[in-house]
Amino acid sequence: MAADQLLFSYGTLQNPDVQLDTFGRLLAAEDDVLPGYTVDYAEIEDMRVVDLSGVSVHPIVRATGSALDKVVGKALWVTEDELDASDEYEVALYRRVLVRLASGRDAWVYVAV
Repeated sequence: MAADQLLFSYGTLQNPDVQLDTFGRLLAAEDDVLPGYTVDYAEIEDMRVVDLSGVSVHPIVRATGSALDKVVGKALWVTEDELDASDEYEVALYRRVLVRLASGRDAWVYVAV
């Protein structure tokens, strides 16, 4: 299966250890920006995620609708199966939505519920 989906990461999914555990490989990544969102932080209580990422406070983005707000991150190339794997990694505080990045490409991103 080809890695034909983009997943925008602004946090722990950029971590090589998280990628190896979640996807079984390191992902190809490109710099990109998510406009109209701002970064907040959330306390993670799932110890598996905390142990894997090495931190208990993770960034989380929220839509503002303001052109002045933006989140810098990486567009990760993933397969459909890897999207499912990332859904399992992310805790209930996050939901996956489709967005348009500053590059003009569509990508999935995890946002605040």
